[in-house]
Amino acid sequence: FGHFLLVNLLIDDLAKVKGSRCCVVGSITGNSNTVGGGLVYPRADLGDLSGFAEGAKKPVSMADGKPFFGAKAYKDSKVCNMMTVSELHRRYHESTGIAFSSMYPGCIAETQLFREKRSWFRKAFPWFMKYVTGGYVGMEEAGERLAQVVDDPQCTKSNVYWSWNGGAQQI
Repeated sequence: FGHFLLVNLLIDDLAKVKGSRCCVVGSITGNSNTVGGGLVYPRADLGDLSGFAEGAKKPVSMADGKPFFGAKAYKDSKVCNMMTVSELHRRYHESTGIAFSSMYPGCIAETQLFREKRSWFRKAFPWFMKYVTGGYVGMEEAGERLAQVVDDPQCTKSNVYWSWNGGAQQI
């Protein structure tokens, strides 16, 4: 909900600048039509959203009401990010001209995201992403890709999901 609130707080200022863009960083792990999202357990699934109705009370549950599971929470959050982009586009694009998008910059495998994983995983995963899948990117390159999406004249489409290689897909 934080992304949606932040954009709503900034919307008037964003609307004042012609060609404004808002990009929410996404991940292929939220897309069931990708290897990372469809074949790697667990799959993102918001279910009936009954977990939201329960609030953040202990025990904390997932959006679908099931017990908390960190890897699934990450994937579910990326689905929510894409839904947020679609809703922002629906509400504001036509009246403001702001382009709303989501973007997957590549797998940034050497961050604190995996801090609670076993040390062998923290060493093996970056290697696997670099040399087996080819999906690895460093933080600097990921930042450059994000900057391209918010600055490049070719990236002005709204309600799209940009993949790490720059291609756009409709959300």
